[in-house]
Amino acid sequence: MPSTTARAGGVFLPIIKSLSLSAGSEPNDPSSKKLGSYLIQSQFQCAGNSSALFLTAAAQNLLCLKLAEELGLVIASPWVSWFKAASLPAFISLLLTPYILYKIYPPETKDTPDAPAIAAKRLEVMGPVTTNEWVMIATMILAVSLWVLGDAIGIPSVVTAMLGLSILLLLGVLEWDDCLSEKSAWDTLAWFAVLVGMAGQLTNLGIVTWMSNCVAKFLQSFSLSWPAAFGVLQGAYFLIHYMFASQTGHVGALYSAFLAMHLAAGVPGVLAALALAYNTNLFGAQTHYSSGQAAVYFGAGYMELPDVFRIGFIMACINAVIWAVVGGVWWKFLGFY
Repeated sequence: MPSTTARAGGVFLPIIKSLSLSAGSEPNDPSSKKLGSYLIQSQFQCAGNSSALFLTAAAQNLLCLKLAEELGLVIASPWVSWFKAASLPAFISLLLTPYILYKIYPPETKDTPDAPAIAAKRLEVMGPVTTNEWVMIATMILAVSLWVLGDAIGIPSVVTAMLGLSILLLLGVLEWDDCLSEKSAWDTLAWFAVLVGMAGQLTNLGIVTWMSNCVAKFLQSFSLSWPAAFGVLQGAYFLIHYMFASQTGHVGALYSAFLAMHLAAGVPGVLAALALAYNTNLFGAQTHYSSGQAAVYFGAGYMELPDVFRIGFIMACINAVIWAVVGGVWWKFLGFY
């Protein structure tokens, strides 16, 4: 599902609410801390790492690579390269995040012995997997396979997406009205066109190059090595998101400029492009307005605003350490620098 908001509202939130309510954890109520608050925060903080893990997991990922191409940085086998570079730090963060939150933001209910029985009963009510569901599974496997192998066999990612959608429409899994009702997808399509066009014009007019050279000269005045400049620019890119309410908007406004600054400071191109893209996913859990999924999870009524900012900042620092240390070693092993 190439949308963090769709995954949050359509998959994870209904499951979390069902589990929470079955444990007596009500939204907008003191009982929310029994289980719901922890489950929401755990999924909310993990979502950034899962979005960073796959190129096709979020709309802003594809936009990042498109903008990198505008600056002359073309990443070979993008799906595989993206996954390979993100795999180790993302998996470690995904494993550690629930445990860390269990220690700093523990649920009051720590044992749910009735959960397996409830799940079995719900599955019995749902019945066996339907034909449409099997078609959906097969189409998803086909689409992911072609995204992974597309470069090798000459099939562009856009053709893969259209092929998957066509199969679902032709076999009746989806109706055209289902596509028309996906307002967020149409919003993304429209914004992509505008943001990519604007970024391309800024590059063609030399504004991005001029800005990056100015910042590079400023950093050079402090005699910073490229790793130090890399850290400063990544930190600034992350913290600036407190002033944005959209990851895609942040990418459209600042990704090209920051990537150009990295390049002017001597940071290896592929490392700079991918690190900024991963960073874009990680700051989606900073605040209750930092991404579409943030609004979905906060609106569920299981999180208090001070906790959102506090946990968001703590986990941001922890993720930064994990990605800097583990990612730094892993990317050195992969030959990015």
